[in-house]
Amino acid sequence: MFARARTQTTSTAKRPGSNIALAIALMSVSALGMTAMATPAEAAKKKKKSKAPKADYSKEFLAAYTPLEALSKAEAPDAAALRAGVSTLVPALTTADDRWAGGGLIYNIGISLNDNALKRQGMDFMADSGKAPEGKAGQYFFNAGQLAYEGGDNATARARFTQALGAGFTEANLEAVIAETYFRDDNYAEGLSYLRGQVMETARSGQTPREDWLRRGIAMAYNNDLVTEAVAFSALNAQFYPSTTSWGDAIAIQRNFFDFDANTILDLLRLSDRTDSLRNGRDFADYIDAADARRLPGEVSRIVDEGIAAGHLETSDPFVKDVRDTARARLAADKAELPVLERDARKPGATAVTASAAGDVMLSYGMAAKAEEMYTIALSKPGVDTNRVLTRLGIAQSDQGKTAEAKATFDKVQGERGQVAALWNIYVDQQAAAAAPAPVGRPTMAEEAAM
Repeated sequence: MFARARTQTTSTAKRPGSNIALAIALMSVSALGMTAMATPAEAAKKKKKSKAPKADYSKEFLAAYTPLEALSKAEAPDAAALRAGVSTLVPALTTADDRWAGGGLIYNIGISLNDNALKRQGMDFMADSGKAPEGKAGQYFFNAGQLAYEGGDNATARARFTQALGAGFTEANLEAVIAETYFRDDNYAEGLSYLRGQVMETARSGQTPREDWLRRGIAMAYNNDLVTEAVAFSALNAQFYPSTTSWGDAIAIQRNFFDFDANTILDLLRLSDRTDSLRNGRDFADYIDAADARRLPGEVSRIVDEGIAAGHLETSDPFVKDVRDTARARLAADKAELPVLERDARKPGATAVTASAAGDVMLSYGMAAKAEEMYTIALSKPGVDTNRVLTRLGIAQSDQGKTAEAKATFDKVQGERGQVAALWNIYVDQQAAAAAPAPVGRPTMAEEAAM
């Protein structure tokens, strides 16, 4: 999905689709309950029999409304006369009840004339009147927003949808639609900032953000070269919806946007290995190159075998055959050197390079506890490559299930490696959650299967 040249630009070629499908169609007058609304004249006749609050219609409104209503009910309405009547009615809408009833009439006339501008004008008056039935204000704000959206007025649509959310309207995934109003105006950074804010607010409330928000954020950020947001949204997607796909995307995005050195690539692809997201021959080949069969033959040998077993590497490939042979030829001698490497690393005069090299070999063979010791020694020495060694110390701690220690270590990593460490921290949290015991009183999966 994300295999592309890092230098590709998309400022003119990658415009998002503007025809987003809103979740709820504009409700009809009947659905809004407006057909049951008494006309001002009817309301005046009933006011003596009803204990409901008296409608506050202005004289000017009644004078303009009554003839226009009659015109609208004619068998063959005169379009020109209706439009002229609307022009007379609008200045007379001075009270809240005027705007509510007058807006309804204007909206109905807009429907009869198939005039979206009139429909929008009428809906705006109703939405702003404050007279919507209890619990329905959000629906009117939403409909006003949809009419603005359909008319290409994205700023007004955004404001209306925000009002709908504030009024408790939750039926149309409006957060995503609001983000789209920014994208339609090419304001990608603002749209992504808004969408990310909604994701984080949802997470802080203890709920899981919608996956479609995250996927839309990834696509818009990636396609428009917004690196920070692409990295952030892909990491959030891996965090809340972990899978080989989401992890593969999060790691691929970092690889495609940044010119990491071989050591950083190695630690990123080690995360791919642990999340089962090495998904093609390129991933396996890059891992093998970064590890180097002459330096870490044990790890290279394992990854080659995994790639072949997964069908992503071919034993007949000259590259595969060469690295496999080199790794196998080095294995016995490499393992025999382990005690010597550890002894040298523990000497008082050992350098940071000696201790970290020992840690690298231990980690490559899955000797996480020993690797942790070696990296800890390296960090106490002058001249240490702090961010690289901290990253690998965190990996060694993670491999041992030392959640708190690994997270504390990864939090210390800075620079470009900091975002790699942030992905590792997400993985550490997920491993800890998977290893957590089931709540007391709740049957395990095995027990449930036996029931």
